[in-house]
Amino acid sequence: MHAPLNTVTLALSGASGMAYGLRLLECLLAADLRVYLLLSQAAHIVAKQELGIALPARPIDLEKQLSEGLQARAGQLRVFGREDWNAPVASGSNPADAMVVCPCSMGTLAAIAHGLSDNLIERAADVMLKEQKKLVLVPREAPFSTLHLENMLKLSRMNAVILPANPGFYHRPQSVEAIIDFIVARILDQLGIQHTLMVPWGENR
Repeated sequence: MHAPLNTVTLALSGASGMAYGLRLLECLLAADLRVYLLLSQAAHIVAKQELGIALPARPIDLEKQLSEGLQARAGQLRVFGREDWNAPVASGSNPADAMVVCPCSMGTLAAIAHGLSDNLIERAADVMLKEQKKLVLVPREAPFSTLHLENMLKLSRMNAVILPANPGFYHRPQSVEAIIDFIVARILDQLGIQHTLMVPWGENR
């Protein structure tokens, strides 16, 4: 049984699959959750390359753009810079209820696995682990090297959830959006957030 969530930290790193992260952000806000959003420098590059979206570099500008575009209520979405050590997510005294890194690059995953905490994404994930709160990592890479797998196993043993962006096709998706929603639905399931993105298995007959 999942405890109700109020606040979720969402980190977008530089792996391919930015559409997953932005769709997840949309769903979290629609579920009326407060979201702390963190982006790596490479995430801006990937968003431009994959989606043609130029995300503002300044957190305050990005917060305004996304809040307006996704119709977030006042104060529902907060965006923090990579070295904003005064952000709530940087301390175990004020952590979010859960955190998702989506997409999660292999570099970010490795840094989290080894506790580097060199930027706010890594530190926020470190806080989740030490406070024993839900941490979901969504790697998007192929193939996985032995090092990648060893880092995932290390994190799994710390109770992090490794949820690769590997969509299923038993629901017969008719669009790219349906494939994206498959992964986002699995993430929401891990967080205990109700959604209508997918018909539960066994109820589609």
